[in-house]
Amino acid sequence: MFKLSNNSISRMNGIDSRLIEIAELAIKITVIDFGIPADGGVRTAERQKELFIDKKSKADGYVKLSQHQLKKALDVFAYVNGKASWNTEHLAMVAASFLQAASILGYQLEWGGLWKNFKDMPHFQLLD
Repeated sequence: MFKLSNNSISRMNGIDSRLIEIAELAIKITVIDFGIPADGGVRTAERQKELFIDKKSKADGYVKLSQHQLKKALDVFAYVNGKASWNTEHLAMVAASFLQAASILGYQLEWGGLWKNFKDMPHFQLLD
């Protein structure tokens, strides 16, 4: 069984408690370890704008707010062989655990890996 690191736990500070519950259950049922990157939780408008300029987000942080700014989103990375991985297959396995955890807990969760126009494999957000 895997465990969230202290860094990952601190990076979830301020996000919706339902997302924290989902992540805590997901880490217990996942077949592949994962963590929360530095930008994975709540973001400032300035940081969101930087990600928008780098074409890593569709939200500019000012006119269009990110779900991260609204505390309703969480990004992850897979952790494989002692290293962070953003490999599609690894992230899909992590996503399975998040979606299963959300279902068990009764929360509606959306995975960016299923979006049609902008694939965001590390991204999860609450729908309600």
